[in-house]
This record gives sequence, structure tokens and C-alpha cells, in this order.
Amino acid sequence: MTPLLEVEDLHVRFPLTEGTIEAVRGISFTLGRERLGIVGESGSGKSQTGRAILGLTARPGEVTAKRLAFDGIDLMAAPERLRRSLRGSRMTMVMQDPRYSLNPVMTVGQQIIESYRAHKRVSGRDARRAALAMLDEVRITAPDRVMALYPHELSGGMGQRVMIAMMLITGPELLIADEPTSALDVTVRGEVLRILDQLVAERGMGLILISHDLEMVASFCDRVLVMYAGKIVEELASGALDQARHPYTRGLIGCLPKLAGDSHPLPVLTRDPAWAR
Repeated sequence: MTPLLEVEDLHVRFPLTEGTIEAVRGISFTLGRERLGIVGESGSGKSQTGRAILGLTARPGEVTAKRLAFDGIDLMAAPERLRRSLRGSRMTMVMQDPRYSLNPVMTVGQQIIESYRAHKRVSGRDARRAALAMLDEVRITAPDRVMALYPHELSGGMGQRVMIAMMLITGPELLIADEPTSALDVTVRGEVLRILDQLVAERGMGLILISHDLEMVASFCDRVLVMYAGKIVEELASGALDQARHPYTRGLIGCLPKLAGDSHPLPVLTRDPAWAR
């Protein structure tokens, strides 16, 4: 069976006056209709990987790959018009913070309806009905009232659920969630993850969850990729963290807080320059 997503030798480079920064350095993986976690510290290339898949790499960034395919479609060779039609309809991305992703001068309802009608030929009435149903699906109470609100009137958790609704209303097959819970407290984070879990399971989607939280990703995803300095240094089944071999992964696990035992001195991750080669 052909994987939903195929990534082989993906590079993302940013040419600067003082040289070229290689944010992603030759990573390869496949994704089926499953939940894949990508974990690493800030600057490891996680978000740039997601953006490259969707064709959202900011200029003057350059993306190259031996193969980058979605559902058998060669994304590297596809014309921009085809990629634009796929983006937002069959493959979407939830950005990190809804405060910077939502338009501050448009109501929630206007933005969801606009997103839906950009990909579906439906009347305004049908689009509004679909938007209300989607808000209800992400467990927003009183969706009629929320549709009339502006982004600054939403809490962090509600804003994130609105973003998820906007990205899923078109019925995509691939969802990339970039730090969808980073700005949320533990209780709201759990609720957002349960919503994602339910929607992915019900719709049979492929999910890439990008995060710096190794423990959270391992408890939620089927597989975990660990990135360091733009490269994948280890791939693990979510239930096999105790079998991690790479010292960077072991270091991340060692830095997880523990309720029992003496935590002094605090663990320090000693980096080896060879990891970045």
C-alpha cells in the first residue's frame, strides 16, 4: 500500500549574506493513516519540515528532496496551482499560536466560512451550517455566539479549537499540528489532544504532531521521530522510549521531571558536536 506521505532526503536551506543556513538536513520518513510525533528542541527543524511539506517555506528558503509525495502526487514536480488546491483541502497545518494565525479584524465565523468556501463550492448558508457543525465537533459550546466573536475575545484553548475547526472543516487527509498545545495549561492541553485523537480516529487521517514535549508526544502518537540540528537522530515506537539509544534522546528523557527521588543536581545534557554532522 502506498503511504499517505513519503519524504526522502528533504533539505530546507536559507541563503544569507554570510552563508547558507541548512535548517533541515536530509531527513526521510513515511506516514500512513497514523499519528507521528516529531520531537526536538527549538531550532531543530521541526516546523520547517512541516512547512516544506505544505509548500509554505518562506522566501528566500529553498526546498529540495529526492522524493516528496502526498498520496502518490509528486509535490516537488507539481505546479503551484495543484499544490495550492491540495493545501487547505487535503493537507492542512495548525500553527502554534492562534493569536498570530487568526485575522484580528474578522470574526471567527467569517474566517471559518472563508476557509471552507475557498475549497468548496457551496452557498453562504451551507458554509455557515458547516462551520457551526465543525465548532460543535471540536466541543465549543454555543457555537452561534462564538461565530460572532473576534480572536482577541477567545481564550487560548478556545482559539486553538477554532484553528483546529478551520483546518479540519474541508475534510483533509493529512493534518500537521505545530505545537498545538504549547500555550495551554495542562487541563486544556489534555482536552485539545483528546479532540485531535477522536477526529483523527473517526476520519482515518494521517497526523504529524510537532512538539518539544517528548513525554506528551510518546503518550499520544504511534511513532516518534527525534530531531537534532536539522536531522533525525532516532525513530522509536511510542511505547519504546526506554529502548532509546541515541544520547540526545536519552538526555531528553533524563530531563523529564520526576515526582519521586532526588532531583539534585538537575540533569544537564552534554552535547557532542558529532551529533550535528
